[in-house]
Amino acid sequence: QLQLVESGGGLVQAGGSLRLSCAASGFPLDYNTIGWFRQAPGKEREGVSCINGSDGSTYYADSVKGRFTISRGNAKNTVYLQMNSLQPEDTGVYYCAVEPRITTAQAMCVDIRGEAWGQGTQVTVST
Repeated sequence: QLQLVESGGGLVQAGGSLRLSCAASGFPLDYNTIGWFRQAPGKEREGVSCINGSDGSTYYADSVKGRFTISRGNAKNTVYLQMNSLQPEDTGVYYCAVEPRITTAQAMCVDIRGEAWGQGTQVTVST
């Protein structure tokens, strides 16, 4: 059974950093497109960053470019999101998702696509 579990969220001051992890069980993440999404209170879910498992291409939302980095772990069943220079507007619940159908990282993030989703991890950035 496919399962995704996020971890690494927490409370941090503006300017701080967090690293989120997404661990998959039940199947390997190879050749799948994996993405990080977030949802702030009262707002729609948005794609933050996605990575194509086949060619390693990535996509970042404009709001996080230069501050966030998505990467895959050596074990290939973990994906990370390194978040630097965090701002209060980055606050929200962060979810990881996997999309096994052939798609680009941009398409997954922009279209909010995902066949399986984790439960989310809360990120709160204080001023």
